[in-house]
Amino acid sequence: MDLITFKLILVFALFLLSLTIAAYSTWAERKVAAIMQDRIGPNRSGPFGLLQPLADGGKFFFKEDFTPANAEKFLFVLGPALVMFISLITGAVIPWGKTLNFGGISYDLQVANIDVGVLFIIGMASIGVYGIMIGGWASNNKYSLLGAIRASSQMISYELAMGLALLSIIMMTGSLDLKVITENQTEGKLWGIIPIGSGMNWNIFYQPLAFLIFFVAALAETNRHPFDLPECESELVTGYSTEYSSMKLGLYMFGEYVNMFISNAFMVVLFFGGYNYPGIEWVTQNWGENTAGILSIVAFLTKTVIGILIFMWIRWTLPRFRYDQLMHLGWKTLIPMALVNLMITGAVILAFGN
Repeated sequence: MDLITFKLILVFALFLLSLTIAAYSTWAERKVAAIMQDRIGPNRSGPFGLLQPLADGGKFFFKEDFTPANAEKFLFVLGPALVMFISLITGAVIPWGKTLNFGGISYDLQVANIDVGVLFIIGMASIGVYGIMIGGWASNNKYSLLGAIRASSQMISYELAMGLALLSIIMMTGSLDLKVITENQTEGKLWGIIPIGSGMNWNIFYQPLAFLIFFVAALAETNRHPFDLPECESELVTGYSTEYSSMKLGLYMFGEYVNMFISNAFMVVLFFGGYNYPGIEWVTQNWGENTAGILSIVAFLTKTVIGILIFMWIRWTLPRFRYDQLMHLGWKTLIPMALVNLMITGAVILAFGN
């Protein structure tokens, strides 16, 4: 198998994986909500309601595709398409597993291994806000415009804290390459003192505050509770997506769930060892490269799914912030915390080295 064929298969597999996880995240969210509220949840469409996402997707396609008479029609269509495109393309630089060997050639389980993978994801996430802004403005609806303005200010505010939290990881590893960041978490001594097994030298042990800041910022970036102010139903009648229907609305909703999936995958790479798992080097040496590679994919997806479930748990636990509280948390709490953490990280590196 040549490299191009393998990459094409990987792209197709990643596309299907992202859409499948996004679809079944809707089912999981309703199940999590049902459990927390002592209800049953989806149980009619297929066993345990597992066909509910397919029924919902089919319903989106057959609903009336309404476009307001005074809307900017091209931009009205571009908005949801841009959100979905940005959500999917960011997964291209994430290393989803170790390596697989075919015909004596090892292939990385990463569509594009670029030196600035961290900047690529942050840059794409920054562009993603345009999809919401365009949709809110093109709808020619004041509620939609208010939701879009709130979304842009929220996402810009929390991107700053997220970027500052990322800098501490970059300072520790000395690289913007996600593959290098992952490999640096394979072996080593915890805090340079405690011997730990291969696959467990995770950044979360060194940067717990950076993780906390990044996690909160990721909730805000994906418009998840308690940061769903751009589309809060009680105040803005779903905000930027008020005038959308049919599959255009479906693309906005799918984009949110794909964003949640990619955000958790990004966090796994940065803080939880990526595809590393306890004893990964031993498995590679004794059971072979392909077995270790398959287990690394399972480990990566398991960590990611756990993160998604935590996102859902938070949604059905915490109430929504007021907008002034949202801005206060971003500018007066998270950014100063990130700056302090950055200064401490720099001082420790200067004093003791990496």
